[in-house]
Amino acid sequence: MRRINKIKALLLVSVIFALSCKNEEKNMTKAEAPLAKKIPKNLEKHGDVRIDNYYWMNDREDKEVIAHLERENAYKDSLMSHTNEFQETLFQEMKGRIKEDDSSVPYKNNGFWYITRYEKGEQYPIYSRKEGSLDAEEEIMFNGNEMAKGHDYFRLGGLSVSPDNSLAVFGVDTVSRRQYTLQIKNLKTGEIYDDKIDDTAGGAVWADDNKTIFYAKNDTVTLRSDKIYKHVLGTPSSEDELVHNEEDETFVTYVYKTKSKEFIVIGSYSTLTTEFRILKANDPNGAFKVFTPRTRGLEHSIGHYENDFYVLTNKDNATNFKIMKVSESDTSVENWKEFIPHRKDVLLENIDIFKEYYVLSERENGLNKLKIVRWDGKNEYYLPFESETYTAGVSTNPDFDTNVLRYSYNSMTTPTSTIDFDMATKEKEVKKEQAVLGGKFDKANYLEKRIWATARDGAKVPMSIVHHKDTKLSKTTPVLQYAYGSYGSTIDPYFSSVRLSLLDRGFVFALAHIRGGQYLGRPWYEDGKLFKKKNTFTDFIDCSKYLIEQGYTSSEHLYAMGGSAGGLLMGAIVNMSPETYNGVVAAVPFVDVITTMLDDSIPLTTGEYDEWGNPNEKESYDYMKSYSPYDNVQAMDYPNMLVTTGLHDSQVQYFEPAKWVAKLREMKTDDNLLLFDINMEAGHGGASGRFESLKEVAKEYAFLLDLEGKID
Repeated sequence: MRRINKIKALLLVSVIFALSCKNEEKNMTKAEAPLAKKIPKNLEKHGDVRIDNYYWMNDREDKEVIAHLERENAYKDSLMSHTNEFQETLFQEMKGRIKEDDSSVPYKNNGFWYITRYEKGEQYPIYSRKEGSLDAEEEIMFNGNEMAKGHDYFRLGGLSVSPDNSLAVFGVDTVSRRQYTLQIKNLKTGEIYDDKIDDTAGGAVWADDNKTIFYAKNDTVTLRSDKIYKHVLGTPSSEDELVHNEEDETFVTYVYKTKSKEFIVIGSYSTLTTEFRILKANDPNGAFKVFTPRTRGLEHSIGHYENDFYVLTNKDNATNFKIMKVSESDTSVENWKEFIPHRKDVLLENIDIFKEYYVLSERENGLNKLKIVRWDGKNEYYLPFESETYTAGVSTNPDFDTNVLRYSYNSMTTPTSTIDFDMATKEKEVKKEQAVLGGKFDKANYLEKRIWATARDGAKVPMSIVHHKDTKLSKTTPVLQYAYGSYGSTIDPYFSSVRLSLLDRGFVFALAHIRGGQYLGRPWYEDGKLFKKKNTFTDFIDCSKYLIEQGYTSSEHLYAMGGSAGGLLMGAIVNMSPETYNGVVAAVPFVDVITTMLDDSIPLTTGEYDEWGNPNEKESYDYMKSYSPYDNVQAMDYPNMLVTTGLHDSQVQYFEPAKWVAKLREMKTDDNLLLFDINMEAGHGGASGRFESLKEVAKEYAFLLDLEGKID
């Protein structure tokens, strides 16, 4: 999906070209924006012709494209050069709040304690474990810093240890295209075996025989995970057996093992439909059995306990989901029996299964709730949370036979805590609270609250607000408003030590929980997609106007930020209400909606028809065209804008923002800043190093603070 993965954006560049590159290079002064050459291309569908003057930018192998991207970077560097020292100040400030020699709270799995830790001055994590006790000698499994040497980008993913604890399968991506190479390491000898599997989704699952793994392979063009293979240790990957081929191009497939460790599960999903296949983990040569045949609109996920499966599903119009139970001996849908009923006002998000208890993750009126229930029904209760701007959720709990629930908690003013809670005694132990170094942070210095704006159709839209207690709210107060609003993905109120660099300089941060996410339940999502997608955009604008009306700020000091599908949001609001904002940061923005959704060779396209619509159908085409940012650029004044992307982005191709910036330069009637920043080595998630990503954030913050005249 076109998501930001805990929301951070990438730097890309506009692929725009001057009619004469040599003359452009010769004549462009320091303050002149690069203009893109225009090669009109007629794009016709349903009798409608769109003229795309910048379609030529789609080829990243074209030297002219790369040269122009570099000109865009040079132009951006020129106009932001006066902030370089300040960017370094911000970077050091943000880095200085982070504990460099940090480590995760150890968790126990199959007799070993697993730890992820960082060493001072290093960019990548070290993965280690201790056998039996935390006092045992540390065994380093993978040192990301050593493995990353020689690579501009590095990502280690999909670590999976064999049932006998002797082997680990792991995936490596050195391009940032989400194409991982799988390998297997002997954890006792340190040997990395010759087995090597390219173009995978990054993870694998072990069968009980400790020699068979199942993994998902990606299509090399669309990057869709479409096949599940079985690999036997020591055999060539060319001999791997295909066990599932997902032929429906609107579906993606993956594989995992149940927490009970008894079943290997192949999942297939599209936006609205899911399907599973199951196989006993001790029978790797057996045939996967369909859990229940896919039915369009039927969504479900499955967990296993004793001899039954527990099914979280929307069956029978359970919009906010319910849980059903079915015997593992016959899982067909007609045998599903209701276990937890559907509730109109409570979104049921997950069930976590333990030997004596199960834990329900719920959302009511936007707030996370954790309900603990004994299987025998003798006791059930909710964990108490008091704030309205908090995030709480079940953490890593691989151990089935335990009374201890590990969960996390944070709020917009409270750093993240990892907490172990004894479900029997109700005693809790804070295992770790996020350290905020530098000696200046005191959560008492910050104020948080939730407010509600009224949208133009009468819907009440919540916003989570945080600011320094000394910040006085007035028409001159700078406010940064952030949102996402797609795929039913909910961005809960969360603590950010990085964000303190804005709050301490007088900014208010407003997180708008607009339609398209599931903050207020599944209907909140349904009311912000397909032919109701514009609700996402108007909700954001109406929240902005509410902040202005209530005296938080004014349009001269209001800023907006969003990335990926949130970048689409940014593109829509600057077309619909440009006068409302002084500045906008659009990160890896999905802005050329129709062209992308008509090209089924582009990663993610076919799987997202149920989110955006299928423009091969005229009604969807017309509606998408009415809001697509690229198609609706007008000759008018736009806010100051910083657009970012990555050359290797696999989720929103770099040429979308590149073309958008080119068209904005051509048509906008103002003298406001329009800067395009491309990371030439990264993809959708930005730089891979732990601290390198902070430099990107420092650049975005410097852009905003400079507009407010707050450069230190």
